[in-house]
Amino acid sequence: MRVEPVSEKVLVDRVVALVLDRAAQSPGSAVRLAVDGHPATRPEALADALVTPLQAAGRPVGRLHARDFLRPRSLRLEHGHEDPDALLDAWIDVAGMNREALSAVGPDGTGSYLPSLRDPSTDRATRAAPVRAMPGLVLVLDGSLLLGRWLDLDHTVHLALRPATEVRRTPPGERWTLPAYERYRDEVAPEDTADLVVRVDDPRHPAIVHR
Repeated sequence: MRVEPVSEKVLVDRVVALVLDRAAQSPGSAVRLAVDGHPATRPEALADALVTPLQAAGRPVGRLHARDFLRPRSLRLEHGHEDPDALLDAWIDVAGMNREALSAVGPDGTGSYLPSLRDPSTDRATRAAPVRAMPGLVLVLDGSLLLGRWLDLDHTVHLALRPATEVRRTPPGERWTLPAYERYRDEVAPEDTADLVVRVDDPRHPAIVHR
């Protein structure tokens, strides 16, 4: 294993190249990319940074947030507000995200997708209008604990933290989540399964892991 320190720009360029390489293999088909990481790694920031360069490369881009595809509060909080096992196993509406977004833009899909299903604040359906999938669409999803769920994805990027860094960067009120991330490392092994792993213990100096 080799770890390559890179700048934020180089990191974005590498991820964009990964997506474009996949797109070149299936011209006109959608590419579905997930940026996964503990909230402290800010996966949404990297996902957002991919939009402009992908568009500059001629690709239409759709942005998805895992927080907009949560199961109803009555289901995900069935065992309380601070259940780490539920956080890992029961919060994300995997079937809904596949059906309405990821699989919907795939080869056997409907050709349109919903950008959201449920407002995480109000717990109500967003009633978002379907978006037509333009040829060559890239769907960029951000979130935490996304891998190992049978989400219909083409590429995955995992932003990795050492366990000690994860503890240090988790606010006191969210420490109950730490066992979920420990299980995630043990059971899913995202650093072994993601297509691209980036160490971000120092967020100013990311490093790509070459396995």
